[in-house]
Amino acid sequence: MKDKTLAGILALFFGWMGVHRFYLGQVGLGIVYLFLIPVAWLLGIIDALAFFSMDQEEFDRKYNKEYYRRREEERSWQRDKDRRRSRDYQREERRQTRENTRSASPAKQPVGNPYRDSGVKKFKDFDYDGAIADFEKSLSLAPADVATHFNVACAYSLIENKDKAFYHLDRAVALGFNDWERIKTHDALAYVRIQDEFLSFQQNGYRLAAQLDAANAVPSEDLLSSTPAAAAGPSLSQDLLEQLKRLGELRERGLLTEEEFSSQKKKLLG
Repeated sequence: MKDKTLAGILALFFGWMGVHRFYLGQVGLGIVYLFLIPVAWLLGIIDALAFFSMDQEEFDRKYNKEYYRRREEERSWQRDKDRRRSRDYQREERRQTRENTRSASPAKQPVGNPYRDSGVKKFKDFDYDGAIADFEKSLSLAPADVATHFNVACAYSLIENKDKAFYHLDRAVALGFNDWERIKTHDALAYVRIQDEFLSFQQNGYRLAAQLDAANAVPSEDLLSSTPAAAAGPSLSQDLLEQLKRLGELRERGLLTEEEFSSQKKKLLG
């Protein structure tokens, strides 16, 4: 590879013999300089000034053609590589955005309930208060709708209402929701997961402690009304009556379904 500075020095001091031209591989031009010795010294000075002021890129293009070609090929390859990397990055970014949008979207809802559908739409539009209002209306029509309980839990978590979020998660699980991984990874439930109560909630099988206690009891109000008071005295202990009363309160508050009530009632009386 020819050096620009060395070529300039050779032209300055030995240009009258054309040495710099021989150095640059221009043998024919170097011989011409030998025949023009009387004026070749002037040409050498001119060449020296030209070399010293010449841009390295231009010098390489003229006198280091092979090196220049390889360097341009490397640059071109690097540019292509950067473009490919940029396209891959953009593609990955779009894929990640789609996945995040999908994971942040509420669970699929059964068809036919207008409040469910409008709640989902508002949730996707980040109108969480509006989504909650519609989901609550949907639950008033279909209180056993698992997906709606899960969705409204997500919405409550996003507005940082942990009590409501835990309550509706508990109801979803009680009604059959069992996708534990979704509870552990869903973006919308991040606020719930950082709460101190979440660990015990998780250890209880994603149920609230009150509901687990209720699993060993049943609403008592109806039970007691169907059992003569005189008969209840000797046969039912104070403990059992207290459990029945607590279960009755839980059913009144909607924390136990009718099926759960009947099942636990049989357990207590059996």
